[in-house]
Amino acid sequence: MGAVLPSSLPASERSRRIAERACVVMKAVFWSGWGNGCATNRWEAVMARTGLHDKGAEKAGGRVGPGKPVLSWWVRGLAMLLAFAATVAFAVLLARLTLEPSAASASMTHTNLRPGDSIRDYLAQPAFRDTLKQLGGNIVLGIPFGVLLPVLVPRARGLLRVAAATALAMLLVELVQGALITGRAFDIDDVLLNTSGALLGYLLIGRRLGRAVHPRRRHWWHRLTQRSAAAAD
Repeated sequence: MGAVLPSSLPASERSRRIAERACVVMKAVFWSGWGNGCATNRWEAVMARTGLHDKGAEKAGGRVGPGKPVLSWWVRGLAMLLAFAATVAFAVLLARLTLEPSAASASMTHTNLRPGDSIRDYLAQPAFRDTLKQLGGNIVLGIPFGVLLPVLVPRARGLLRVAAATALAMLLVELVQGALITGRAFDIDDVLLNTSGALLGYLLIGRRLGRAVHPRRRHWWHRLTQRSAAAAD
């Protein structure tokens, strides 16, 4: 049942064999308990057993079933190239916004090591526009991390990994600001707001982009269920 149907078969015979294979698939899906934690592995096992592959998708570079990339190789390469270009542009913008000296504000800046202090100061400002500029600007500044990281670095996918990478990068920026840049100061709340923006960007866009460009990650519980299913068989 795993062989590919020859193109020389009559149409009626090909239809009959395809119907037989479809019955095998439905039986295997029904009896294996579709929808449990091993759905991905069972899908792959059933497709391998019956030979029902989407040849058009394979020719295009994609694969059928859960856990596989849905874009062809050249589309994935183009997406990564565009993401790299966007990352370079974002790095230049980030440097201009955070690492340029500001002598006029030197007397107004102060180091903040207590989470929440600067956020409370932003919320206490009388002008809502200033509050929105400070809070919203720091959140927006972190969004590109959550959108671009999953495309450029497959291992950086996941909420915790995106948050850790963003927090580390912005901590370095804040340390440079506090130590070397005139009119700038280290502020832990800026790191928290930037990281929140990265998580927002990941949940809204980055997660889907990462899954479209790269295969889904195999978590430890996927490997555990795969071993359990193999032992049960």
